Amino acid sequence: MQITHPFHPLRGQQFLVLKTRRVSGRQTLILQGSPQATFAVAADWTDWPAAPTDEGRSTILEAGRLQALAILVAHLAAAAGGAGQKGLAK
Repeated sequence: MQITHPFHPLRGQQFLVLKTRRVSGRQTLILQGSPQATFAVAADWTDWPAAPTDEGRSTILEAGRLQALAILVAHLAAAAGGAGQKGLAK
């Protein structure tokens, strides 16, 4: 991977990508700087391929998953004696 940001002091240099992370909603690469050191750089400051978008991917807030969660909570509440079941659809 090569750093491409025009003002980065390591621009044009190649580094090994050790892992990727999301920091404050931004894809960040953890790079091998030397045998003893690593550093992080924003992925969009490099020639690293763009992260896949969330389009088409299911999320925890998907309607079907929320409905399944509500059903699970209702069943658990019923098993515990009805506590917390108020207002949940069966």
